[in-house]
Amino acid sequence: MNIQSAIIKGTNILKSKCILSAQLDAEILLSKVIGKDKKYIILNNSKKLSIDNVLKFEKLINERSKKKPVAYLIFKKFFWNYEFLVSKDTLIPRPDSELIVEEVLNITKYKNKLNILEIGIGSGCILLSILKEKKNFFGTGIDISKNCINISKINANKLQLNDRLKFFKSDVDKFNLGKYDLIVSNPPYINKHKIKYLERDVAYFEPKLALDGGLDGLSEIRKVIIKSSELIKKNGKFILEIGFNQKNKVIKLLMKKGFYINKVSKDLSKNDRCIVSTKI
Repeated sequence: MNIQSAIIKGTNILKSKCILSAQLDAEILLSKVIGKDKKYIILNNSKKLSIDNVLKFEKLINERSKKKPVAYLIFKKFFWNYEFLVSKDTLIPRPDSELIVEEVLNITKYKNKLNILEIGIGSGCILLSILKEKKNFFGTGIDISKNCINISKINANKLQLNDRLKFFKSDVDKFNLGKYDLIVSNPPYINKHKIKYLERDVAYFEPKLALDGGLDGLSEIRKVIIKSSELIKKNGKFILEIGFNQKNKVIKLLMKKGFYINKVSKDLSKNDRCIVSTKI
């Protein structure tokens, strides 16, 4: 079997499972197997594959046909301007979360040195992207998952950010170290009873710990807001990702804890996704 026939076969299998990105996924998975980029695949589509690589490719296609996310099959995901290691323990980085990075860069345009806390660091994609863009900023990341902390440390090392970062395995309720100029968070905000209705890629494969926002979707958001109000400096900025229908309730929670609402940003689908606030 050559590269072209493998791509065609893989694409057809994925299409039969109603996967819209079938051809792209097949190309990415074959790239993973043979250790070459997409350009190589296009220019060498008649090149014969080894039996071992065919078997590896077929195994990955089978996994993807069950709706397992591509990121969990190749163990990486591109976010902002960088490639991040991911695992089954980390939420897959999403373009919508790049809003947080954008807002941080907007409000810190003339700031030279800030201490940033991320609550629920996951893969580290948000905080590490910010630190790569702002060379004099320092970061602290906390997460309840030891595996997430380990993945973040690997990504920090790859991006050469170890000297500007500290990590702590901690529940948000129990973390009390330091005061911060800026806090960011993308907490779990899905109603726990609605998780099963999400796309299979998400509902069956992404970590429930990173999705489950309790009975009303706000239980973790409440914790994050309360802790942020304690750890943030006066006039510090707090940037929080929210569910598309949570704006009004979250604004009330923020105001109750002494935050002034600066801005609500919309995601690529024009849904409310990110609240920028200031501690007063």
